[in-house]
Amino acid sequence: MAEKQGGRAPGWSWRRGRTVALLCLLPAVLLVFPRLVPDSPGHLGSLLDTFLPWLGLAVPVLLVPALLRRSFLAVTALLLPAVAWAALFGGLFSAGSRAPEGAFTVVQHNVSDVNADPAATARALAGTDAGLIALEELTAPALPAFEEALAADYPHHATRGTVGLWSKYPLSSARLVDIRPEGVGDGWDRGLRATARTPGGEVAVYVAHLPSVRIGPTTGLTSGRRDESAALLGEAIAGEPQDRVILLGDLNGTLDDRGLEPVTSRMTAPGPGFAFSWPAKLPVARIDQVLTRSATVTEIRSLPATGSDHLPVAADVVLEAE
Repeated sequence: MAEKQGGRAPGWSWRRGRTVALLCLLPAVLLVFPRLVPDSPGHLGSLLDTFLPWLGLAVPVLLVPALLRRSFLAVTALLLPAVAWAALFGGLFSAGSRAPEGAFTVVQHNVSDVNADPAATARALAGTDAGLIALEELTAPALPAFEEALAADYPHHATRGTVGLWSKYPLSSARLVDIRPEGVGDGWDRGLRATARTPGGEVAVYVAHLPSVRIGPTTGLTSGRRDESAALLGEAIAGEPQDRVILLGDLNGTLDDRGLEPVTSRMTAPGPGFAFSWPAKLPVARIDQVLTRSATVTEIRSLPATGSDHLPVAADVVLEAE
């Protein structure tokens, strides 16, 4: 409650609210300079990177005490995190209403290895009319359901281990991409590369599922295997002879996560759209990614839930001229 002077609440002042103003500096600094938080111990830096957009919630939270204190100083200080957030993430709201000429749609989805109705999930994905559909956590029992449901609209497909690619366009040169972290035995196959012959020309398509990360009260974020797998995937993409590349995958991290730099530094981030994909019931982050090289993702968006704990992600892609 505001202090009263002579029975009336005091007016607005530049002298009150210094503590609130100082608190406003913290999210602003973290938004602009997240690397100030080290990645060890506990990969705290990567944890901050993962939830970086949510620092914007500090603005409405801190606005309340700023107004209660009637502090010009605190309200002005709030502009710092507000402007920083808008500069970093405001452009993600500017998604267009129609894909540009020459664009085709791709879909990325971790279908979940405990999906109770894979056939229904497959039918939902077929209804997107995407040119390419990449799937992860394909189990042997569920695979026939996807093959049957997608066969009519997607006559070309390739699978390796628990990842797969379904395509309306002819596929060739499909092969395994080994992204196994050290100490992981044979049979852990989560990488696939194929060439798709699209109407705009050939493009190398990678499908990948990086290891999961864990968050614990004492260990922080455990992402060592994920980071090691990301480095191997980055090396594979760096050695790809085809200029045009599309990477579709559950990377178990956001594009701000510094642990994914071996991949993200070699690829182009998508255009507008938050497209939060995980967890499906209350999405807070996009860990399912569509990245490109010599191509542009003009828009990315999440799709309605299936039987998975991830939401599907769709993106419109335009290939650069050969």
